[in-house]
Amino acid sequence: MNKYNPQKHHRRSIRLQGYDYSQEGLYFITICCQDRTHLFGEIVDGKMILNSYGEIAQKEWQNTSTIRDNVVLHEFVVMPNHFHSIIEIKFQKGNNEIGKFQSPSQTVGAIIRGYKIATIKKIKDFMLFSERDNFSTGELQFAPTAPTAPTEKIKELDFKIWQRNYYEHIIRNEEAYARISDYIRDNPKRWNEDKFYGI
Repeated sequence: MNKYNPQKHHRRSIRLQGYDYSQEGLYFITICCQDRTHLFGEIVDGKMILNSYGEIAQKEWQNTSTIRDNVVLHEFVVMPNHFHSIIEIKFQKGNNEIGKFQSPSQTVGAIIRGYKIATIKKIKDFMLFSERDNFSTGELQFAPTAPTAPTEKIKELDFKIWQRNYYEHIIRNEEAYARISDYIRDNPKRWNEDKFYGI
């Protein structure tokens, strides 16, 4: 099997025609920020330092397996302008008869869509709360997290925090799983080599 190549494996995925994305299996997911803007923090000495919005993005992803009892989260990392994860659908929910309609709310796409919506809502709520709190106390600084969250960038994007689409790759064997897990784990250390670096 060829060595894992992020340039090749991160291309926009054309969903496999006829493939049931609600069925059990392992999926490698990448979601990019709108215009690949750095919204979630920065890399310092090979480690990802989350800002306020990065913490929200991470917490909401961790919440995915709480609200979906058939989803297990494996390796994941929130990066400055994108997000990688391996998710596992443990069992299929809904109608399991072949040829019958499957609920679109149980697909990989629905999981990603729900995550994006939750993240945007929480970030909006956080910004409104922080601005109101700062106004009432007369303080000009943002809520105390480091580094400072890019509030103005998000406003400029009109809260389009995530790109419309996402990248996915079906993980078909243990070798691929190990290789992708290592890639996700080492992503902050290899930030200078990442295709999203400096964008």
